[in-house]
Amino acid sequence: MMTNLFSTFDPQSLIHLSLNWLITPLIMMMFPNKMWIKNNQNLMMTMNLQFTIEKETKSLILNNLNKGTLVMITTLMLMIMVHNLVGLFPYLFTSPSHISVTLPMALSIWMSIMMYGWTKKTNSMFSHLVPPSSPPVLIPFMIMIETVSNCIRPITLSVRLMTNLTAGHLIMSLSENTMALMPMISMPMMVMMMIQMMLFTLETAVAIIQAYVFSILVILYIKEIN
Repeated sequence: MMTNLFSTFDPQSLIHLSLNWLITPLIMMMFPNKMWIKNNQNLMMTMNLQFTIEKETKSLILNNLNKGTLVMITTLMLMIMVHNLVGLFPYLFTSPSHISVTLPMALSIWMSIMMYGWTKKTNSMFSHLVPPSSPPVLIPFMIMIETVSNCIRPITLSVRLMTNLTAGHLIMSLSENTMALMPMISMPMMVMMMIQMMLFTLETAVAIIQAYVFSILVILYIKEIN
């Protein structure tokens, strides 16, 4: 494993195998299933979190989409948020900080929306290519601009999530490396510890906000074709 600032994003383990990718399915297996586990504190906490996310998602959808879409958006937001938060703990791999994870996820969702839109709502998709009140002379250029804007949506979704998580982890790594060079009991160490705590709080908020932003943008893309 590389011994630099980016070593925390290295998927290879000590035996030179990419075993760190296993953290992604293992996290989802840790969620308690109400069909097999009796009511306990972990199950109630998970269900309350799920109901809160579902309530927030439902208020944004405004009953314009079916129940399956609500379940998909809720699951997507919960999955991204949990993976982002788990990556904040030491010795745990942050899979959403890799473009190889975020791009396939965003690309598959975008392609599903496009396939449904062009097959079921063709007129609506064509209407979005030309903004209202556009001059006839600018219509060909507006079509090209809207097409390019639509095609780069999965790239912006994936890059936004990846860069925000990567930047936060790098700042925390720089702070930790600075603390390692300081005396254990000193005023600079106390100041750096306070800074590190504030960075951790900020990164926790970023992890939740990025999951929320990703899901909200997916909802807006779906609502465009309805």
